[in-house]
Amino acid sequence: ILIVEDDPHILLGLEEVLKSEGFDVASCDRGDRALDCVTKHKPALILLDVMLPGLSGYDICKQLRSKKISLPILMLTAKGQEIDKVVGLDLGADDYVTKPFGVRELLARIHALLRRGTNSTATNRHDDVSPFEIGNATIDPKTFQIRRRKTTEELTARELKLLQLFHTHSGEVLSRDRLLNEVWGQNYYGTTRTLDQVIVQLRKKLGDNGTEPKHLLTVHGVGYKLAS
Repeated sequence: ILIVEDDPHILLGLEEVLKSEGFDVASCDRGDRALDCVTKHKPALILLDVMLPGLSGYDICKQLRSKKISLPILMLTAKGQEIDKVVGLDLGADDYVTKPFGVRELLARIHALLRRGTNSTATNRHDDVSPFEIGNATIDPKTFQIRRRKTTEELTARELKLLQLFHTHSGEVLSRDRLLNEVWGQNYYGTTRTLDQVIVQLRKKLGDNGTEPKHLLTVHGVGYKLAS
């Protein structure tokens, strides 16, 4: 696991906790060195602080995804505002925790992301990677891209999996619990608000982010469905 954190006390604490759990740990205290550390250490997961000297966590996340580097990114943020979390998810982060966070919650999220990465690698060998359409958007699982008219946007692994799930079950109402279990993993300890925020980002990428979405519909009290 690569930790990118400039606070020496937090960094030391994270190193000790992760090493006690049996992880190999590398660390970096500057944002402008993070990409080189990823290339050097080839981590299975990166713990990425948002506020860093040299380059912000948002910029690092964006650059990693633009280079098609799909390792799980767990963002560490001292900011509590929803917009900051949305920005991170929109740029390709897989999850986030807000400082101060509990050790058990952090470890649960790390384990869930690592399991999901392993499972998705095994599953993707057999999944259909043919492009499919939702409205006027074409989703290409091979390139993790969504194309709409003249625009092309990148998809995170989680966003792609959600879209594939909705497409496979078009017209069927999928509960929040089911979506979280199948995409985030059964041992995910976060709230359904994380799912809601990712849905907001998907609607934007589908061009479906008006006051009355036409494709990804909210079924109040239950979950979501893809209009058939």
